[in-house]
Amino acid sequence: MKNSIRQQGFSLLEILVAFSILALSLGIILNIFSTGLRTAIISEEYIQATAIAESLLAKTGTEFPLEETNNQGIDNDKYHWRIEILPFTGLAGDFDAEQFPVNAFRVDISVTWQEGKTSRSMVLTTLKLTQPS
Repeated sequence: MKNSIRQQGFSLLEILVAFSILALSLGIILNIFSTGLRTAIISEEYIQATAIAESLLAKTGTEFPLEETNNQGIDNDKYHWRIEILPFTGLAGDFDAEQFPVNAFRVDISVTWQEGKTSRSMVLTTLKLTQPS
């Protein structure tokens, strides 16, 4: 009779390969999650900047009179905003100013903020109409 010894368990090489695959997989998964988290933070900053710009846009014509002007300020100690109101003179050829007596103003609102070494910004632009005084 043969006296055979059966090996049970894993060899050291098999264990090292399994741990290497596990470490590589975990590294990739953590990179995916950190990229998703970074994207969510940037998206939240843009949402906050858009909310500030829309709020300022709603105040134009009430708190900020519709006349040629520049205003600026800081919101939440992070977001620097600037409102530029200029007369709009780009009305097309067939426009009859006497038929529609309005003054048009171009309103540009820019919001900038610093995140680490990266500077981000967003701009909203619209036209607002007012009756001549």
